Amino acid sequence: MEIPVSRKITLCLLCLGILSLYLSYTFNTCLVSNISKSLPKHKTFCTTQYLNVTYFLQLQWRHHPLVPKDNTGLHYTTAVRVVPLLAVNETDASPKYRFLRQQGLQPARQLPSALIIGVKKGGTRALLEFIRIHPDVRAAGSEVHFFDKHYSKGFEWYRHHMPLTLEGQITIEKSPSYFITKEAPRRVQHMNPSTKLLVVVRDPVTRSISDYTQAISKKPEMKPFEELAFVNGTTGNSIDTSWGPIKLGVYARYLVRWLKCFPLSQFLFVSGERLIVDPAIELKRVQDFLGLKRVVTEKHFYFNSTKGFPCLFKSEGRSSPHCLGKTKGRNHPYINPLVLQKLRDFYRPFNSRFYQMTGINFGWS
Repeated sequence: MEIPVSRKITLCLLCLGILSLYLSYTFNTCLVSNISKSLPKHKTFCTTQYLNVTYFLQLQWRHHPLVPKDNTGLHYTTAVRVVPLLAVNETDASPKYRFLRQQGLQPARQLPSALIIGVKKGGTRALLEFIRIHPDVRAAGSEVHFFDKHYSKGFEWYRHHMPLTLEGQITIEKSPSYFITKEAPRRVQHMNPSTKLLVVVRDPVTRSISDYTQAISKKPEMKPFEELAFVNGTTGNSIDTSWGPIKLGVYARYLVRWLKCFPLSQFLFVSGERLIVDPAIELKRVQDFLGLKRVVTEKHFYFNSTKGFPCLFKSEGRSSPHCLGKTKGRNHPYINPLVLQKLRDFYRPFNSRFYQMTGINFGWS
């Protein structure tokens, strides 16, 4: 029995389609293999060639007379493997870093080229979390306290506590106690006289209350703020400048030490208040200071009205929105307005001196 002409045409078209697929696959495979063998050390180039060949074959197939014009249902995949370059707490044995070494990339631990040196309760954690969004920044996750507590362990110990980085990335470490440590400026200078230093400062009155709030959360039996802030615990006496939360707010006293070892050009003073109100503005200044492309922008932040702080849509190691930890944004205790005014009067001359030294008026009343 003879096969109708229409069926013959259909069978021919089907055979031609199968043959075309087979030839395309064979040609693609052989070409990629030859390129890989001839250029073994240029894997990026080889991958690009593979994609170009694949794209060419796809175009040929899409315009083949046997293929319907409406091919929106077709989906093409690539052989390129997407691998996150860096993750928190990576080790040298990580498969990701083995993969990077296979590509000729050698991650290594470097001593930091920038330090967030202070001040305590000024906003240093927020700054660190915000800047480490940048792909060219790698930061030690916790405070290492090398220049104040562990200096005797040596620079190799310090390097070991730094994250792995690739060429072109910078390493940052944050320990706000460095700012008030007498020996820290010389020690940092000994490590690298070109170190860039970031100082997050905040109204010293608000900072002292925040410092006290953190302390009383750990020791609820502490005396009220008013009693600790004044000599003999009465507001009629002078302010107790030996009490830590008060003493630390005299920023000019500590900055003098640092300026003996580093020029003012190697400092960036970040406003803790503006870091909360408009973090993107401060992050632009930080990125410029560190010589980074402006990657961290307004799109990375949203304001959490409950905490009263800006939060991140995503950050290093997290793809979902989140805010800083529960220890940030604590409610401050009520402080007598008379006490607040006396503290402002006390800090005013020190603030003026700090403005003169930095060339910045932070607007603290």
